[in-house]
Amino acid sequence: MKKLIAFILFPFLIIPFGTKANENFSVEIEALTLVMEQYKEVSESSTKLDIEDKKPSYMALKQDECNATVEVTEKTGLEVVNTEYFDVNVCKKEIYKIIN
Repeated sequence: MKKLIAFILFPFLIIPFGTKANENFSVEIEALTLVMEQYKEVSESSTKLDIEDKKPSYMALKQDECNATVEVTEKTGLEVVNTEYFDVNVCKKEIYKIIN
C-alpha cells in the first residue's frame, strides 16, 4: 500500500505546481488575443460570399516586453490565400498593420 501511495505522489514531487508558461509568453498571448478580436470583427463586417471557406492561422513573435509581431495566414485547405502582418503594442493596446 505504501508503494502505491508513493507511486501516485511521486510525479507531484517532480512537477512544479506553479507553471510559468503564461508569464513567459504573456506578450505573445495578449498580442494574439488583440489581433484575433480585431480580425474577427473585420471578417464579420465583410459580406462577401466565398465558395471556399478561408481559415486563418495566427503566429506571434515577441520583440520586447511590450511589442510583438503577429502573422495572420488565411488558408483554403493547403493553399495559402492571404498573409498579413501586424505590429502590436501590448502596453498601449495598439495594432498597426504592416504594408508590404
